[in-house]
Amino acid sequence: MKIGVFIPVGNNGWLISSNAPQYMPTFALNKAIVQKAEHYHFDFALSMIKLRGFGGKTEFWDHNLESFTLMAALAAVTTRIEIYATAATLTLPPAIVARMAATIDSVAEGRFGVNLVTGWQKPEYEQMGLWPGDDYFSRRYDYLTEYVTVLRDLWGSGKSDLKGEFFTMNDCRLSPRPQKAMKVICAGQSDAGMAFSARHADYNFCFGKGVNTPAAFAPTAARMKAAAEAVGRDVGSFVLFMIIADETDEAARAKWEHYKAGADEEALAWLTTQSQQDKRSGSDTNVRQMADPTSAVNINMGTLVGSYASVARMLDEVAAVEGTQGVLLTFDDFLQGIEAFGERIQPLLACRTHVIAAAQEVA
Repeated sequence: MKIGVFIPVGNNGWLISSNAPQYMPTFALNKAIVQKAEHYHFDFALSMIKLRGFGGKTEFWDHNLESFTLMAALAAVTTRIEIYATAATLTLPPAIVARMAATIDSVAEGRFGVNLVTGWQKPEYEQMGLWPGDDYFSRRYDYLTEYVTVLRDLWGSGKSDLKGEFFTMNDCRLSPRPQKAMKVICAGQSDAGMAFSARHADYNFCFGKGVNTPAAFAPTAARMKAAAEAVGRDVGSFVLFMIIADETDEAARAKWEHYKAGADEEALAWLTTQSQQDKRSGSDTNVRQMADPTSAVNINMGTLVGSYASVARMLDEVAAVEGTQGVLLTFDDFLQGIEAFGERIQPLLACRTHVIAAAQEVA
């Protein structure tokens, strides 16, 4: 099973709590995180794009770095780990994203890929005059299909002549092209999103569910597998989890309860309000899942809380779910969390024995 880190390009990472570590996003912090992840043989690092935060007393995600420029810099200070940037597709024409990606691919020497997002938080785009209207909620994957077609055309042949509803290319050119096939990832959870990923993505991200229920996402992975098989493709699922680990289950649980006790209710209210704006995409979107109050303090992502041994056991359960190709991890404290993962959790993982053996050979 592949392991990735979802780096904290927004302030305070993924904990909407005044009791969680409070920090601003910086290149220095993310450089340290990704280099440490590379040291412990993580397979990839991914950064999101966020253009407007949730506010509240913690000013949650009000402060953010930009994904492509950050990942270009990180590509230059790493050597093995794969690097993925996120394109907010309403803000950047596909031909420009294709060229930026080809440029970073040159820096990364073939280790770069792109995560495509359609955009769900209307104020992010409305503040710049880029929101196309609420009909976009139901047309966003039509838009994204044309978008990725332009990308694939330019990366593959160096030119695109697409004449679509949303984009018109007139002998558009790209050179130099990427050194090898550019990986595209998406995070479709709705039927439309999964249908898009099945046809156009190499991997699909999905949310883990609940606290210490590592296999609860299995129906989502099964839906993705079925959607891909229906069009003759293999698109694996990568599952998002937060790890809160300590020496004992009790110590880890105490940290989790402390974070929940400091929940920033104003920021959470903003999240809930924004998640209710999309009335046209169906009931199973990742946005609605994010607003679920069960463990909203970390945006309701799947959470593995326990001793290092307990977390390792749960990650092996994740790896055993059919259709799973990897996990995308966040931590309450990223630097300490990645070190603890590398030193205390990964050596216990049956699903990472190949990585442990390779590391021992290098040592």
